Amino acid sequence: MTDLFLLTLIANPELEEPLVDWLLKYEARYGFTSSRVCGHSSRLTGLSVAEQVAGRKRQQRFQMCIDQDALDFLLARLRQDFTGSGIRYWVVPVMAEGQV
Repeated sequence: MTDLFLLTLIANPELEEPLVDWLLKYEARYGFTSSRVCGHSSRLTGLSVAEQVAGRKRQQRFQMCIDQDALDFLLARLRQDFTGSGIRYWVVPVMAEGQV
């Protein structure tokens, strides 16, 4: 068992570069991964007509395994630096991590 957490951020594609720069500044210790994803929902609020027709919204996902102190720091900075941006996040405990 580790004392690490998986932090996932989901953001609009326009925030990809600002978030990459922000994470490189504040999360150099552990590093992170990013990927383009599509969000799906029956809620149409905030979707463009094209997104409504396609049934999905393009988004950018960032994930990183971090310890409790880094998690607390990043979430506080995220709230401060990206207020009103619509970035969603969730945190789950990491049961194990390693490299083979």
